[in-house]
Amino acid sequence: MASKLLETESAVVLTPPGAHRASVIWLHGLGADGHDFVPIIGELGLAADHGIKFVFPHAPVRPIAINNNMPMRGWYDIPSLTRLDKQDEAGIRASEAIVHGLIKAEVDAGIPPARIVLAGFSQGGAITLYAGLRYPQRLAGLLPLSTYLPLHDRLAAERSAANQDVPILMCHGTYDPVLALALGTGSRDLLLGLGYKVEWREYPMQHQVCLEEIQAISAWLQQVLA
Repeated sequence: MASKLLETESAVVLTPPGAHRASVIWLHGLGADGHDFVPIIGELGLAADHGIKFVFPHAPVRPIAINNNMPMRGWYDIPSLTRLDKQDEAGIRASEAIVHGLIKAEVDAGIPPARIVLAGFSQGGAITLYAGLRYPQRLAGLLPLSTYLPLHDRLAAERSAANQDVPILMCHGTYDPVLALALGTGSRDLLLGLGYKVEWREYPMQHQVCLEEIQAISAWLQQVLA
């Protein structure tokens, strides 16, 4: 049985071949939508009967300050990429609630949290870290790509003990002109300092995804969902 692509107003869903045994909720970056990472799934080289459902939600449309308040899909507003003391806490927390709702939908479909991976690119990766580390039940893994940890100074007080040992694969481009490598490494170091298990990979690329990275993602996904 082949995977099927389904579309709703809120998400693009790639159903699993055969029995549904695990789920990946994958959040797009600023200005994109749920279709953005669908093509990558075919490049992961997963087994024909992998049983993984991929959910690609659409972020709400909102004005984005750094883009002259132009309305676009975004998980939160970005007042500045250099002044991280200015962050859209209300928007970040609202997207956390959206993600926790998406997890609940998978749990209601019979998939335990320990069989659910949160993934995301750029702004979507930021919400992956923010929401995943606060989720009250152990998840299978977190996959934040080309991103950083938002509201980093709140994590120590707000984190969930259930996900203290959750596997985290962080990837970043060394030449990223949008979110500088230092944002990623700084977030990595903060997480390591709090005792999280972070696997870090960097690639000679800009704000994008490369083939070698996709191969690493495939191996990691198959490991955490084995």
